Amino acid sequence: MTELADRHSSAEDPSRYERVQDLLRRSADPDGFVPFDRFMEIALYGEGVGFYSRADSPFGPDGDYYTAAHASPLFGRAIAQRVRSVVSATPPGVPFRVLEVGPGDGALGESVLRGLAEDPAVRGRVEYVLVDRSPSLSVRAYERVSAVGQSVGVPVRAAGSVGAEGPFTGMVLANEVLDAQPARRLLWDGELWQDVGVRLTRDGFVPATAPRDRPVPAPELPPAPAFGTIVEVCPMAEALLREVADHLVSGVFLVLDYGMEESELVVAHPSGTLAAVRRHRFVDDPFEEPGTCDLSVFVNFTRIRAAGASAGLRELSFRRQAEALGDWGFPRLLEEAIRSAPSTEAEVRIRLAAKNLLFGFERFHALELAPPERRGSFPTVT
Repeated sequence: MTELADRHSSAEDPSRYERVQDLLRRSADPDGFVPFDRFMEIALYGEGVGFYSRADSPFGPDGDYYTAAHASPLFGRAIAQRVRSVVSATPPGVPFRVLEVGPGDGALGESVLRGLAEDPAVRGRVEYVLVDRSPSLSVRAYERVSAVGQSVGVPVRAAGSVGAEGPFTGMVLANEVLDAQPARRLLWDGELWQDVGVRLTRDGFVPATAPRDRPVPAPELPPAPAFGTIVEVCPMAEALLREVADHLVSGVFLVLDYGMEESELVVAHPSGTLAAVRRHRFVDDPFEEPGTCDLSVFVNFTRIRAAGASAGLRELSFRRQAEALGDWGFPRLLEEAIRSAPSTEAEVRIRLAAKNLLFGFERFHALELAPPERRGSFPTVT
């Protein structure tokens, strides 16, 4: 075990690894097999043992990885411009909820709120709601975002789920959320698609496969790809789309994440896209110390878009994140930030952060979905 792994596991709680193993054992079938989505669920979100249940923050330079919201506050400010355009398209007087799923440490919520507060008409209509399945992250995000909300006059609340308070008009934000949802990994063995997972042995849990015993929603998996091809699908991400579709009466669901269409993934990443990261470095063996590193897979946008359509959501746009930011006023926000920079050094930092955001996140896409148009509903701004 590495020194960094010690910091996250045994040094903090010597029994943590034993508790992870116990949870995995209880999830195994009679042959000791645990499907990968269940392994990922325990490794990331297992109560008291998962990566996102630990006390310290995994975000930012001092954590394990950073998001676009940490790269530059202009990211959130540009999203705020998009939110404002959707708010302006709603009938006056209709309450508007901005609901952020997976707010992390609150970095995105802070910058979005500051951007929304620039418009008094918007500030007086919106409320900001945080939804996170990690109790420790939920507390951290709420403390940060609610403090900003109090300073700018926007109410901030936390909720247990997207639909906890029934149907609503508003905008749902999911930035780098779908890639962290437990995913199934399916391997083509030359004849059939097999479930990839882990199996309990005397030496611990090792990678393994088992016959696929759960259906995969449409579209059909690729027919007869190269031997050993792995395709990743995410039932929980698709379930989130259905939950949004069931409760978002009017407005926009914005997904920002890295990924590709399935046809591209099969060609570019035939062995799958599973990545394990700790302290900004890739981990060779994601099974060695479950719960001590982040696990993620590329978003399979073919299946996410299909799930959205199946749930009744309209696709407004699907494009590169940098293109979407450009349409949401990023160039103007950048120029304003440069003009107001207090020093040459600060100006350089702003420019470098913007460059990183636009070119360092080139695999990121922006997917905008909306409820079906109903008689009397407002036209959604695109």
